[in-house]
Formats: sequence, C-alpha cells, structure tokens
Amino acid sequence: MSKSVHHRACHLCEAICGLTLEVAHELGQAPRITSIKGDALDTFSRGHICPKAVALQDIQSDPDRLRTPMRRIGEQWQAIGWDEAFALAARKLWALQQRHGQNAVAVYQGNPSVHNYGLMTHSNYFLGLLKTRNRFSATSVDQLPQHLTSYLMYGHGLLLPIADIDHTDFMLILGGNPLASNGSIMTVPDVEKRLKALQARGGKLVVVDPRRSETAAMADRHLFVRPGADAALLCGLLNTLFEEGLSRTTHLPVAGLDAVREAIAPFTAEAMGPRCGIEAAQIRQLARDFAAADKAVCYGRMGELPVAALAEEMLCEGEGQVRALVTVAGNPVLSTPNGRQLEQALQGLEFMLSIDLYINETTRHADLILPSTSALENDHYDTTFNLLAVRNVSRFNRAILPKPEGAI
Repeated sequence: MSKSVHHRACHLCEAICGLTLEVAHELGQAPRITSIKGDALDTFSRGHICPKAVALQDIQSDPDRLRTPMRRIGEQWQAIGWDEAFALAARKLWALQQRHGQNAVAVYQGNPSVHNYGLMTHSNYFLGLLKTRNRFSATSVDQLPQHLTSYLMYGHGLLLPIADIDHTDFMLILGGNPLASNGSIMTVPDVEKRLKALQARGGKLVVVDPRRSETAAMADRHLFVRPGADAALLCGLLNTLFEEGLSRTTHLPVAGLDAVREAIAPFTAEAMGPRCGIEAAQIRQLARDFAAADKAVCYGRMGELPVAALAEEMLCEGEGQVRALVTVAGNPVLSTPNGRQLEQALQGLEFMLSIDLYINETTRHADLILPSTSALENDHYDTTFNLLAVRNVSRFNRAILPKPEGAI
C-alpha cells in the first residue's frame, strides 16, 4: 500500500479552511481517504479545522449517496441512464411550460451552489433557458438586503464591505455569530483566535443579539436587543452621531447625508430605547465608543425571507401558479421558513427535478434526481469567497479521487 498527500480548501462553509488529506492506494482497490487535518502551513486558516471538514470522508463513502440518476415510480425509486434522464427532464419541463407558461416552473438554488465553480459558471446555461421569473435561492434567507444596499451605495451588488477583523480596535457585531458560522459575507477561518487577538491588543468586541450566542459569550459587552427592533437601535446610534457631533468629514463623495440627518432627527436614543429594549444611555455610549475608536468596524448579518413565499406560489391556484420546480443542491424543506407548508406544496406539483447527491426531505418529492460527482472528485476554486476574505488569498484545488464509472 502507498499513500499520497493532498492539499485543498474545504468547500462546506464560507471559511474555506485549508486541509491536508492523506489517500491510501492499494492494488486492485479504489483510493480511500485515511486522514483529514487542518493544514498548519496554510497562511489563511492557520491549521484551523471544524467537524464539517472531517466529515468529507463520510460523504465520499456514504452508501446512501446517489451515483446514478433516479426516477420515482410511485413510492419506489428506479435507476435510469443519463440520456434517458436528460430526455425526461427536457420533455416534462417543455410540455409544462407550453401548457401553463414559462413562469409555471420555479427554480430553487441551495447554498452549495456558491461553493461549486461549475455551478457558478455554467448553471445558467440550463436555468436561464427556462426564462422564468420564479427564481428562489438560499441567498434570500440571509443576505439579499446586503446586496441591495451595496448596489444602492456602491453601484454593484457584490461590492460588499468586508470587516477588517485583524486590524480593527472596535468591532460591533449586529445579529451575527461568527464563532458558529465561521463568518458570513466575511470569509474568516480561525475566527475565535482572531477575536481573542483583537481583545489582546486592547480592542473591544461588542455584540448586539437577542440571545447569548457563542460570540456574545466572549464579547466585552453584550446588548440584548428586542427581536425585530434592530432598525430602532441603528436609528438611535446614527442620531447620536449627528446630534453629538461625532461624525467625521471625508474626502469621498457622499451624496444624501443631509437628507439622512434630517430624516432620523426624531429618532433619538431616548425615543428608540423603549422600542429596541436597550437603554438610551447604552445606545449613546455605544455610539461614542464606536466614533472614538481609531479603526472601528460594524458587521451585521440580518436578512429578509422572500423564499418563504415559494410554497404560496405553488398552492395559490390560478394564473401564474408554480406547477413545477427545479432544485439545485438544496433542501428548502429544512432550510427555509415554514418547511411544513412547502412540503405540502411539493406534493401537488406536476413535475419536480432535483440535482442532488441524496434523497432527502425535499428531493424525496422529486420525479427525477440527477446526482453530481462529489467535491473530492472535482477540481475546485472559490470564485466567491476569495472575494469576501479578510485577507487576499487564492487557492486552486485539483481533484483528489477518480470519478465513479458512469458519473457526470
């Protein structure tokens, strides 16, 4: 038996930690992973690893993982060939759109889509040809408002400001829990050590959250905001900055600042305190501390939930009703609001196509499932998260294991 060592980035969350994998090669047997560890020489993740990455081997060798297309016949699943599967999907979707219009087909793209550069660069050659306005994704659950504000402020939805966690001396976190998420719209592996380093250099960490999260537990200050009242807190903070003359001039062209000042004039800390559940004195002190810091950062993770309307689009009869669904690498019955209603809606569809590795809570309602190869059987490059990283890094990862026979 021989062994080979490979280095690649984990693709299971935004932290994209560097990994070291050992693969055993035995005569007459398929290569198998014998070890997955954090790469201590990776200059970005610095050896950090979490349980998700260790489980990559479990996905790779899972006997329940689909390796051929599956067609549902009643309550039974039947393996079929790729050509037959492609023809079935095209025929069903085309016929349905001919009867009910293009918008009768909806698309849901799951979170793993953004971790796969094949999907990022090529999925629209299929999904775009459906020409449906009913496009839903995991993005709408937690980050679409941030894309909108970036578009309105900076001209493009992907010009997202990234918190400089390694250099700030005052970090305000609103509704985020990077110790659990490893950062979101802030690619930051090894975040606990980075936050401890912030405190060690004399900086302060303040968390605003209605619950005592893992990140809040290590903060210098934790403010319990009333759920849904974040806007009131933010208005109180901005009002204080203007009222007490704490704002700074800038050489950058900023339009509309006077209009903002006028609009939030009534929203004093004293008026907003009862609404958000945080005392006016604490709101004002938070504004003063933020303004006084030489390098302050405000990082937030709050979003809206348009995908919550997907089930209603299926259940509401009449013109424009969604009658077919294509899901890509997603399990919205579990991961989006009101999963029970969505599960009910899926049962009434005329056709459902899923691109997925598993029969899960969502795809079990599909008429056809097309499985991809696994992540370790593909090369990999993070087209998105390298852009959102707190440090400029880039990694290209070659495939580690061969594709199963007949896999696409």
